[in-house]
Amino acid sequence: MARGYLSVDDLSAPELGSVLSLAGKLKADRQMHGDAFAGRSAALIFEKSSTRTRVSFEVGVAQLGGHPITLSSGDLQLGRGETIEDTGRVLSRYVDVIVLRTFEQERLEALAGAASIPVVNALSDFEHPCQALADLLTIEEHLGGLAGRILTYVGDGNNVAHSLLLAGAKAAMTVRVSTPVGFEPIPQVVERAEEIAAETGGSIEVGTDPAAAASGAHVLYTDVWASMGQEAEAEERALIFRPYQLNEALIDVADPGVLVMHCLPAHRGEEISDRAIDGDRSVVFDQAENRLHTQKALLVFLFGLA
Repeated sequence: MARGYLSVDDLSAPELGSVLSLAGKLKADRQMHGDAFAGRSAALIFEKSSTRTRVSFEVGVAQLGGHPITLSSGDLQLGRGETIEDTGRVLSRYVDVIVLRTFEQERLEALAGAASIPVVNALSDFEHPCQALADLLTIEEHLGGLAGRILTYVGDGNNVAHSLLLAGAKAAMTVRVSTPVGFEPIPQVVERAEEIAAETGGSIEVGTDPAAAASGAHVLYTDVWASMGQEAEAEERALIFRPYQLNEALIDVADPGVLVMHCLPAHRGEEISDRAIDGDRSVVFDQAENRLHTQKALLVFLFGLA
């Protein structure tokens, strides 16, 4: 199995730093490595809808000189019962990398196990590791560094929270996650983040009090309360999560220079207030842009082209 990127934990702390450094260079010079993917193709498979991930990967592969092929399950025989393993084996004969946005992490792992080329996780129910790369680059740009910074995530302990726990720990940050009871991140992810933090000098805190978690934070981060596939729970979740809205009350107790972050799409007035997302502390659209630069850097790194 070729080396891919299914989880933030697939990169060591030094490798993560290298990818972020390269992303900064690629952002400063959009022509850099403009022929790195010349003659290469990327299959971009979306089993979930996408705006930022799809466009940033398509543009990124093209800017590296490669050929992106964007597909849905309906475009492939996956929609008619072909196994994900057979799809991986076939695509390995045609393209150089597979980027998959899907539901179960096990589906990604099955694809990667059968493919002979790199597979990249463009979002699963378990993690969103490409988003975490863009998040760290954004924080680094605005705060000048990552180590020792306090990143507070409020809301659902979902795939984004999992990737932030792992990425923040690898970057020697303090990561605080505040969720309602019953919506905590998966314990195995928290335990792994704590192991990483013990090695890097970071720390992990998981609790249920959003104001306490936001106190003195350098970054406040949230995500939708009902992820794709959870739409039927949206109304119930809105009642449970209301005290976890990222709003002025949390910003007021955070560090004066706090960054407000959201991976988008945002449900304004639910998990984040209009004043928070549109305010002068918001770097939400910088995050969105940085998906392009960090994903280009990741592809260059995976292929050893830097």
